[in-house]
Amino acid sequence: DVVIEFTSPAATAAHAGLAADLGKAMVIGTTGLSALEGEAVRDAARRVPIVWAPNMSLGINVLLGVVKEIAQRLGPEWDVEIVEMHHRGKVDAPSGTALALGEAVAEGRGVKLDEVAQRARDGITGPRKMGDIGIAALRGGDATGDHHVIFAGIGERLEIVHRATTRAIYAKGAVRAARWVVGQPAGLYSLRDVLGL
Repeated sequence: DVVIEFTSPAATAAHAGLAADLGKAMVIGTTGLSALEGEAVRDAARRVPIVWAPNMSLGINVLLGVVKEIAQRLGPEWDVEIVEMHHRGKVDAPSGTALALGEAVAEGRGVKLDEVAQRARDGITGPRKMGDIGIAALRGGDATGDHHVIFAGIGERLEIVHRATTRAIYAKGAVRAARWVVGQPAGLYSLRDVLGL
C-alpha cells in the first residue's frame, strides 16, 4: 500500500517515479536531494500522496512549529544560530533537519532562508548582520542527532534543544506517516500534516 523510502537522493528520486507509476503512496525521509531530484519527488506527488519530511521524529516536527512562532514573535533583532551534531558517518551537512529549522525561522520572519543563511564562518568575517540565520554542522562519534536552536537577544538568550538518542524514533514517525498517507489525495505532505499541526 505504501513505500517507505530512506535511501540515497538519486534512488529516492527514481523510486518516487516508480511509486507514482504504480499508484502507490510514499513516505520519504531521505535528505540531501538536489534541486532536480527534489523536483522529481514533487512531480510524483502530483500523481500520488507523498509524505516527505527531513526528520521523522515527532518531537522535531512539533519543534518546527514552535521555532516558527518564536521567530515571528521575537523578530530579526534576535540573532538565531542553529547547531546540529550527527555521527561521523553522516554524509550531508548541514542536516536536512537543521535546514528545516532554518526554514521555520525564515518563514516566521517572512524571509527566504537562502538570502539570510550563514552556513560557515572562518577568519575575520566582520560583525554579524541583523536577520542572519546561522547554521553550523558538527560530526563525530555515534551521535544520533542533536539540534540546538539559539535565539540570542541583548541581555537574554532562549535555547531549545532536541536530542535523539535512538534511531527507532524515525521508524515510529515513518510508520505513523505510512498509516496516515494511504487514502490521502495526491499531493506533497509533511509530518506536520500527519500530526495535524
